[in-house]
This record gives sequence, C-alpha cells and structure tokens, in this order.
Amino acid sequence: MTTVQPPRPIVTPCVKVCIVDGPTGLCLGCRRTLAEIANWARYSDAERSAILEALLRRPDPAARWATTGPG
Repeated sequence: MTTVQPPRPIVTPCVKVCIVDGPTGLCLGCRRTLAEIANWARYSDAERSAILEALLRRPDPAARWATTGPG
C-alpha cells in the first residue's frame, strides 16, 4: 500500500493584498512583479529564496500612494 503525501507548502510573501501599482509594476502587498507571482509555484526553492531576499530591497509602492494617490 502506497501512502500519498500531501504536497509540501511553498513559502510565499503573499499577504492577500493583490493590487499592482502601474508605475512600478509591483504588487502593493508583496512587492513581487506579475511575472514573479505567475511563476511562483514553478520556481525552485533557490529561485524563490533569491526573490524573497530581493523583496527586502525593493521600494514600497504603497508609500507613493500615501502622497499621490493611486495611479
């Protein structure tokens, strides 16, 4: 008898605030690009780790909204 293991969870920076800032192309919630979001499940652990590290250095697109408003 073979026991089927559920897939292991994938670490994600998603905070369920999925709004992409037009000028920067970054999600307001997680700061990923649309391409990164779309490909997240296909990336290797190393690729995801590299992106997670890069997110720490990306500007906060929501900060611009505080002074200029959306768009």
